Amino acid sequence: MKIAVLYAHPVESDGLSIQGNLMYRGLKELGVDVIACHYNPSFQKQWVYDAFKPDVALGVGCWTYAPNIVFSPMNNGVIPVPWFVANGWVANYHKQLSNLPLVFTTSNWVTDTYKRDGVDVTNFQALPIGFDPKEVFPVPHSDPKIQTLRKMLGINPDEKMILTIGGDATSKGAQEMLKALSLVDQEFTNWRYVIKTWESESAEIHRKEEDELIETLGLDRGRISYLTGAFSHDFMSYLISACDIYAAPSRLEGFGMIQMEAEACGRPVISINVGGPVDTVVHGKTGYLAEVGETVKLESEWAWEHMGFDADHRIHFEEPKIFAYRASVPDLAKYTLELLTNDAKREAMGKAAYEHAMANFQYQNVAKQAYEAIRSKLNLQ
Repeated sequence: MKIAVLYAHPVESDGLSIQGNLMYRGLKELGVDVIACHYNPSFQKQWVYDAFKPDVALGVGCWTYAPNIVFSPMNNGVIPVPWFVANGWVANYHKQLSNLPLVFTTSNWVTDTYKRDGVDVTNFQALPIGFDPKEVFPVPHSDPKIQTLRKMLGINPDEKMILTIGGDATSKGAQEMLKALSLVDQEFTNWRYVIKTWESESAEIHRKEEDELIETLGLDRGRISYLTGAFSHDFMSYLISACDIYAAPSRLEGFGMIQMEAEACGRPVISINVGGPVDTVVHGKTGYLAEVGETVKLESEWAWEHMGFDADHRIHFEEPKIFAYRASVPDLAKYTLELLTNDAKREAMGKAAYEHAMANFQYQNVAKQAYEAIRSKLNLQ
Protein backbone atom coordinates (compact mmCIF):
# COMPACT_ATOMS: atom_id res chain seq x y z
CA MET A 1 0.00 0.00 0.00
CA LYS A 2 1.23 3.48 -0.90
CA ILE A 3 0.07 6.50 1.09
CA ALA A 4 0.44 10.21 0.32
CA VAL A 5 0.05 12.45 3.38
CA LEU A 6 -1.32 15.86 2.39
CA TYR A 7 -0.62 18.71 4.83
CA ALA A 8 1.27 22.01 4.99
CA HIS A 9 4.62 20.58 3.94
CA PRO A 10 7.49 21.30 4.44
CA VAL A 11 6.46 21.38 8.08
CA GLU A 12 5.32 24.70 9.50
CA SER A 13 4.87 25.74 13.13
CA ASP A 14 1.05 25.55 13.17
CA GLY A 15 -0.83 22.63 14.67
CA LEU A 16 -2.23 21.16 11.44
CA SER A 17 1.21 20.99 9.85
CA ILE A 18 2.74 19.37 12.95
CA GLN A 19 -0.19 16.93 13.04
CA GLY A 20 0.40 15.86 9.45
CA ASN A 21 4.16 15.68 9.78
CA LEU A 22 3.98 13.39 12.80
CA MET A 23 1.63 11.10 10.87
CA TYR A 24 4.03 11.06 7.92
CA ARG A 25 6.99 10.27 10.18
CA GLY A 26 5.08 7.58 12.03
CA LEU A 27 4.01 5.81 8.84
CA LYS A 28 7.52 6.02 7.45
CA GLU A 29 8.97 4.50 10.62
CA LEU A 30 6.44 1.67 10.34
CA GLY A 31 7.94 0.83 6.94
CA VAL A 32 4.96 2.09 4.95
CA ASP A 33 5.67 3.33 1.43
CA VAL A 34 4.69 6.93 2.12
CA ILE A 35 5.35 10.38 0.70
CA ALA A 36 4.54 13.86 2.06
CA CYS A 37 3.17 16.71 -0.03
CA HIS A 38 1.46 20.07 0.46
CA TYR A 39 -2.30 19.82 0.05
CA ASN A 40 -2.53 22.83 -2.28
CA PRO A 41 -2.50 22.24 -6.07
CA SER A 42 1.05 22.27 -7.41
CA PHE A 43 3.41 20.70 -9.92
CA GLN A 44 4.79 18.53 -7.11
CA LYS A 45 1.35 17.34 -6.01
CA GLN A 46 0.49 16.27 -9.56
CA TRP A 47 3.85 14.49 -9.77
CA VAL A 48 2.96 12.58 -6.59
CA TYR A 49 -0.25 11.39 -8.25
CA ASP A 50 1.35 10.52 -11.58
CA ALA A 51 4.74 9.12 -10.49
CA PHE A 52 4.32 7.84 -6.92
CA LYS A 53 0.79 6.58 -7.69
CA PRO A 54 -0.53 6.37 -4.11
CA ASP A 55 -3.44 4.12 -3.21
CA VAL A 56 -4.55 6.48 -0.46
CA ALA A 57 -4.26 10.21 0.22
CA LEU A 58 -4.47 10.96 3.94
CA GLY A 59 -5.21 14.70 4.14
CA VAL A 60 -5.20 16.94 7.21
CA GLY A 61 -7.66 19.83 7.57
CA CYS A 62 -11.30 20.74 8.10
CA TRP A 63 -14.21 20.16 5.71
CA THR A 64 -13.41 23.36 3.79
CA TYR A 65 -10.22 21.64 2.62
CA ALA A 66 -12.34 19.08 0.74
CA PRO A 67 -11.40 20.35 -2.76
CA ASN A 68 -7.72 19.73 -1.98
CA ILE A 69 -7.77 16.65 0.27
CA VAL A 70 -10.92 14.84 -0.94
CA PHE A 71 -11.87 15.81 -4.49
CA SER A 72 -8.33 16.24 -5.81
CA PRO A 73 -7.28 12.66 -4.90
CA MET A 74 -10.59 11.27 -6.21
CA ASN A 75 -10.10 13.02 -9.54
CA ASN A 76 -6.71 11.33 -9.81
CA GLY A 77 -7.93 7.83 -8.98
CA VAL A 78 -6.70 7.92 -5.37
CA ILE A 79 -8.84 7.00 -2.35
CA PRO A 80 -9.12 10.02 -0.03
CA VAL A 81 -9.02 9.54 3.74
CA PRO A 82 -9.40 12.98 5.31
CA TRP A 83 -8.38 13.58 8.93
CA PHE A 84 -10.82 16.29 9.94
CA VAL A 85 -10.64 18.88 12.67
CA ALA A 86 -13.61 21.03 13.68
CA ASN A 87 -14.43 24.34 12.00
CA GLY A 88 -17.60 25.61 13.65
CA TRP A 89 -20.12 23.94 11.37
CA VAL A 90 -20.30 21.89 8.18
CA ALA A 91 -21.94 24.01 5.49
CA ASN A 92 -21.29 21.99 2.33
CA TYR A 93 -20.12 18.72 0.75
CA HIS A 94 -22.40 16.63 2.98
CA LYS A 95 -23.16 13.94 0.37
CA GLN A 96 -19.54 13.59 -0.75
CA LEU A 97 -18.26 13.26 2.81
CA SER A 98 -21.02 10.82 3.74
CA ASN A 99 -20.01 8.52 0.87
CA LEU A 100 -16.33 8.28 1.81
CA PRO A 101 -15.24 4.78 2.91
CA LEU A 102 -13.17 6.13 5.82
CA VAL A 103 -12.86 9.48 7.57
CA PHE A 104 -10.70 10.23 10.60
CA THR A 105 -11.63 12.96 13.08
CA THR A 106 -9.49 14.31 15.90
CA SER A 107 -12.11 13.53 18.56
CA ASN A 108 -15.52 12.00 19.13
CA TRP A 109 -16.90 15.52 19.50
CA VAL A 110 -15.72 16.41 15.99
CA THR A 111 -17.56 13.35 14.68
CA ASP A 112 -20.68 14.45 16.56
CA THR A 113 -20.39 17.92 15.00
CA TYR A 114 -20.42 16.44 11.49
CA LYS A 115 -23.39 14.26 12.45
CA ARG A 116 -25.23 17.26 13.91
CA ASP A 117 -24.81 19.11 10.63
CA GLY A 118 -26.22 16.35 8.45
CA VAL A 119 -23.26 14.17 7.47
CA ASP A 120 -23.61 10.38 7.67
CA VAL A 121 -20.76 9.46 10.04
CA THR A 122 -21.06 5.68 9.72
CA ASN A 123 -17.49 5.46 8.36
CA PHE A 124 -16.04 8.10 10.67
CA GLN A 125 -13.44 7.11 13.26
CA ALA A 126 -11.84 9.25 15.96
CA LEU A 127 -8.04 9.36 15.74
CA PRO A 128 -6.09 11.52 18.21
CA ILE A 129 -3.18 13.78 17.30
CA GLY A 130 0.19 12.40 18.36
CA PHE A 131 3.34 13.83 19.90
CA ASP A 132 7.03 12.97 19.76
CA PRO A 133 8.38 12.27 23.27
CA LYS A 134 11.85 13.28 22.02
CA GLU A 135 10.47 16.75 21.27
CA VAL A 136 7.80 17.12 23.97
CA PHE A 137 8.94 16.01 27.41
CA PRO A 138 8.96 17.03 31.09
CA VAL A 139 11.74 19.27 32.37
CA PRO A 140 12.01 19.64 36.18
CA HIS A 141 11.89 23.06 37.81
CA SER A 142 15.34 22.35 39.18
CA ASP A 143 16.77 22.48 35.64
CA PRO A 144 18.81 25.70 35.16
CA LYS A 145 17.09 26.35 31.81
CA ILE A 146 13.68 26.31 33.50
CA GLN A 147 14.94 28.49 36.33
CA THR A 148 16.25 31.00 33.80
CA LEU A 149 12.98 30.94 31.89
CA ARG A 150 10.90 31.53 35.02
CA LYS A 151 13.23 34.35 36.03
CA MET A 152 12.85 35.95 32.59
CA LEU A 153 9.09 35.76 33.07
CA GLY A 154 9.47 37.52 36.43
CA ILE A 155 8.25 34.54 38.46
CA ASN A 156 9.68 34.08 41.93
CA PRO A 157 10.67 30.56 43.06
CA ASP A 158 7.78 30.38 45.54
CA GLU A 159 5.13 31.56 43.05
CA LYS A 160 2.85 29.18 41.15
CA MET A 161 2.69 29.73 37.40
CA ILE A 162 -0.49 29.15 35.39
CA LEU A 163 -0.06 29.01 31.60
CA THR A 164 -2.41 29.34 28.63
CA ILE A 165 -1.24 29.07 25.01
CA GLY A 166 -3.27 29.86 21.91
CA GLY A 167 -3.53 31.80 18.69
CA ASP A 168 -5.53 34.18 20.83
CA ALA A 169 -6.07 33.76 24.55
CA THR A 170 -9.82 34.26 24.70
CA SER A 171 -10.60 31.31 22.42
CA LYS A 172 -8.62 29.13 24.83
CA GLY A 173 -10.71 30.31 27.77
CA ALA A 174 -8.46 33.04 29.17
CA GLN A 175 -11.36 35.34 30.00
CA GLU A 176 -13.01 32.58 32.01
CA MET A 177 -9.67 31.93 33.75
CA LEU A 178 -9.31 35.62 34.62
CA LYS A 179 -12.75 35.57 36.21
CA ALA A 180 -11.80 32.40 38.10
CA LEU A 181 -8.56 33.96 39.32
CA SER A 182 -10.48 36.89 40.75
CA LEU A 183 -12.23 34.32 42.98
CA VAL A 184 -9.02 32.41 43.71
CA ASP A 185 -7.43 35.70 44.74
CA GLN A 186 -9.70 35.87 47.75
CA GLU A 187 -7.94 32.84 49.27
CA PHE A 188 -4.57 32.50 47.50
CA THR A 189 -2.55 35.32 45.97
CA ASN A 190 0.84 33.76 45.25
CA TRP A 191 0.10 33.00 41.58
CA ARG A 192 1.22 34.32 38.20
CA TYR A 193 -0.70 33.94 34.97
CA VAL A 194 1.30 33.74 31.72
CA ILE A 195 -0.55 33.95 28.40
CA LYS A 196 1.16 33.05 25.11
CA THR A 197 -0.48 34.18 21.84
CA TRP A 198 0.39 34.65 18.18
CA GLU A 199 0.58 38.10 16.65
CA SER A 200 -2.77 38.34 14.88
CA GLU A 201 -5.78 40.59 14.45
CA SER A 202 -7.87 38.20 16.52
CA ALA A 203 -5.36 38.26 19.38
CA GLU A 204 -5.30 42.07 19.33
CA ILE A 205 -9.09 42.33 19.43
CA HIS A 206 -9.41 39.90 22.30
CA ARG A 207 -6.46 41.46 24.12
CA LYS A 208 -8.50 44.67 24.46
CA GLU A 209 -11.39 42.65 25.91
CA GLU A 210 -9.01 40.92 28.32
CA ASP A 211 -7.47 44.23 29.40
CA GLU A 212 -10.91 45.66 30.13
CA LEU A 213 -11.82 42.52 32.07
CA ILE A 214 -8.64 42.67 34.15
CA GLU A 215 -9.49 46.28 35.01
CA THR A 216 -13.12 45.43 35.86
CA LEU A 217 -12.11 42.49 38.06
CA GLY A 218 -9.49 44.55 39.84
CA LEU A 219 -6.75 42.00 39.24
CA ASP A 220 -3.11 42.92 39.79
CA ARG A 221 -1.68 43.41 36.29
CA GLY A 222 1.77 42.68 37.67
CA ARG A 223 0.77 39.05 38.04
CA ILE A 224 -0.45 38.67 34.45
CA SER A 225 2.13 38.44 31.65
CA TYR A 226 1.73 38.17 27.88
CA LEU A 227 4.11 36.54 25.41
CA THR A 228 3.59 36.98 21.67
CA GLY A 229 5.27 35.76 18.52
CA ALA A 230 6.31 32.50 16.96
CA PHE A 231 8.27 30.11 19.18
CA SER A 232 9.89 26.91 17.92
CA HIS A 233 8.21 23.64 18.79
CA ASP A 234 11.39 22.58 20.58
CA PHE A 235 11.09 25.54 22.96
CA MET A 236 7.49 24.78 23.90
CA SER A 237 8.48 21.88 26.17
CA TYR A 238 10.49 24.31 28.26
CA LEU A 239 7.73 26.92 28.35
CA ILE A 240 5.12 24.35 29.35
CA SER A 241 7.45 22.70 31.87
CA ALA A 242 8.07 26.11 33.45
CA CYS A 243 4.44 26.29 34.56
CA ASP A 244 2.77 24.52 37.48
CA ILE A 245 -0.69 24.31 35.91
CA TYR A 246 -1.70 24.37 32.26
CA ALA A 247 -5.13 26.00 31.84
CA ALA A 248 -7.15 26.01 28.62
CA PRO A 249 -10.93 25.76 29.14
CA SER A 250 -11.34 26.39 25.42
CA ARG A 251 -14.50 27.89 24.02
CA LEU A 252 -14.33 25.54 21.02
CA GLU A 253 -11.75 22.75 20.83
CA GLY A 254 -11.72 19.84 18.41
CA PHE A 255 -8.77 18.15 20.12
CA GLY A 256 -6.50 20.34 22.23
CA MET A 257 -3.02 19.61 20.95
CA ILE A 258 -1.18 21.78 23.48
CA GLN A 259 -3.31 20.43 26.31
CA MET A 260 -2.16 16.95 25.35
CA GLU A 261 1.43 18.19 25.09
CA ALA A 262 1.10 19.75 28.55
CA GLU A 263 0.20 16.30 29.85
CA ALA A 264 3.25 14.93 28.05
CA CYS A 265 5.29 17.55 29.91
CA GLY A 266 3.94 16.24 33.21
CA ARG A 267 1.64 19.15 33.97
CA PRO A 268 -1.96 18.87 35.20
CA VAL A 269 -4.47 20.41 32.81
CA ILE A 270 -7.57 22.43 33.60
CA SER A 271 -10.00 22.44 30.69
CA ILE A 272 -13.71 22.10 29.87
CA ASN A 273 -15.98 19.06 29.82
CA VAL A 274 -16.92 19.30 26.15
CA GLY A 275 -15.13 18.88 22.83
CA GLY A 276 -11.72 17.36 22.33
CA PRO A 277 -10.53 17.71 25.94
CA VAL A 278 -13.04 15.03 26.97
CA ASP A 279 -10.91 12.56 24.96
CA THR A 280 -7.54 13.77 26.26
CA VAL A 281 -7.94 14.82 29.92
CA VAL A 282 -9.00 12.27 32.54
CA HIS A 283 -11.04 14.27 35.04
CA GLY A 284 -9.71 13.97 38.57
CA LYS A 285 -6.62 12.04 37.44
CA THR A 286 -4.64 14.01 34.84
CA GLY A 287 -6.42 17.29 35.44
CA TYR A 288 -9.90 18.75 35.77
CA LEU A 289 -12.72 19.37 33.31
CA ALA A 290 -14.97 22.25 34.32
CA GLU A 291 -18.61 21.88 33.38
CA VAL A 292 -20.12 24.09 30.70
CA GLY A 293 -21.41 27.32 32.22
CA GLU A 294 -22.85 28.96 29.09
CA THR A 295 -23.31 28.27 25.40
CA VAL A 296 -23.41 30.59 22.41
CA LYS A 297 -26.02 29.61 19.83
CA LEU A 298 -26.56 31.02 16.36
CA GLU A 299 -29.80 30.93 14.40
CA SER A 300 -28.12 31.71 11.09
CA GLU A 301 -24.68 32.05 9.54
CA TRP A 302 -23.07 33.15 6.31
CA ALA A 303 -22.09 30.54 3.73
CA TRP A 304 -19.33 31.96 1.58
CA GLU A 305 -18.36 31.30 -2.01
CA HIS A 306 -14.99 29.86 -0.91
CA MET A 307 -16.97 27.12 0.88
CA GLY A 308 -18.00 25.75 -2.52
CA PHE A 309 -21.21 27.76 -3.07
CA ASP A 310 -22.14 29.69 -6.20
CA ALA A 311 -22.52 32.91 -4.23
CA ASP A 312 -22.35 34.23 -0.68
CA HIS A 313 -25.63 33.78 1.20
CA ARG A 314 -26.97 33.43 4.71
CA ILE A 315 -28.27 30.07 5.90
CA HIS A 316 -30.98 29.98 8.60
CA PHE A 317 -30.94 26.96 10.90
CA GLU A 318 -34.13 25.14 11.83
CA GLU A 319 -32.57 24.50 15.22
CA PRO A 320 -29.97 26.98 16.58
CA LYS A 321 -26.44 25.57 16.56
CA ILE A 322 -23.99 25.81 19.44
CA PHE A 323 -20.94 27.66 18.14
CA ALA A 324 -19.05 28.17 21.39
CA TYR A 325 -18.95 27.20 25.03
CA ARG A 326 -18.00 28.99 28.22
CA ALA A 327 -16.58 26.98 31.13
CA SER A 328 -18.16 27.31 34.56
CA VAL A 329 -16.17 30.00 36.39
CA PRO A 330 -16.93 28.56 39.86
CA ASP A 331 -15.63 25.17 38.68
CA LEU A 332 -12.47 26.74 37.26
CA ALA A 333 -11.87 28.64 40.49
CA LYS A 334 -12.37 25.51 42.61
CA TYR A 335 -10.00 23.37 40.55
CA THR A 336 -7.38 26.09 40.17
CA LEU A 337 -7.35 26.81 43.90
CA GLU A 338 -7.01 23.11 44.71
CA LEU A 339 -4.02 22.66 42.41
CA LEU A 340 -2.39 25.89 43.58
CA THR A 341 -2.59 24.95 47.24
CA ASN A 342 -2.17 21.17 47.19
CA ASP A 343 1.40 20.46 46.05
CA ALA A 344 1.08 16.70 46.49
CA LYS A 345 -2.07 16.47 44.36
CA ARG A 346 -0.61 18.73 41.69
CA GLU A 347 2.53 16.61 41.42
CA ALA A 348 0.54 13.35 41.41
CA MET A 349 -1.71 14.62 38.64
CA GLY A 350 1.29 15.78 36.64
CA LYS A 351 2.83 12.33 36.88
CA ALA A 352 -0.46 10.69 35.87
CA ALA A 353 -0.79 13.13 32.96
CA TYR A 354 2.64 12.16 31.65
CA GLU A 355 1.86 8.45 31.91
CA HIS A 356 -1.49 9.00 30.18
CA ALA A 357 0.14 10.85 27.28
CA MET A 358 2.85 8.25 26.88
CA ALA A 359 0.30 5.43 26.85
CA ASN A 360 -2.16 7.00 24.42
CA PHE A 361 -0.71 9.74 22.22
CA GLN A 362 2.79 8.84 21.02
CA TYR A 363 2.87 9.56 17.30
CA GLN A 364 4.11 6.07 16.35
CA ASN A 365 1.06 4.51 18.00
CA VAL A 366 -1.30 6.99 16.32
CA ALA A 367 0.25 6.21 12.92
CA LYS A 368 -0.16 2.50 13.59
CA GLN A 369 -3.85 3.02 14.44
CA ALA A 370 -4.32 4.95 11.20
CA TYR A 371 -2.54 2.35 9.09
CA GLU A 372 -4.50 -0.57 10.56
CA ALA A 373 -7.80 1.26 10.04
CA ILE A 374 -6.92 2.09 6.43
CA ARG A 375 -5.77 -1.45 5.71
CA SER A 376 -8.86 -3.11 7.19
CA LYS A 377 -11.52 -0.60 6.12
CA LEU A 378 -10.26 -0.24 2.55
CA ASN A 379 -9.08 -3.86 2.20
CA LEU A 380 -5.59 -2.80 1.16
CA GLN A 381 -2.27 -4.50 1.83
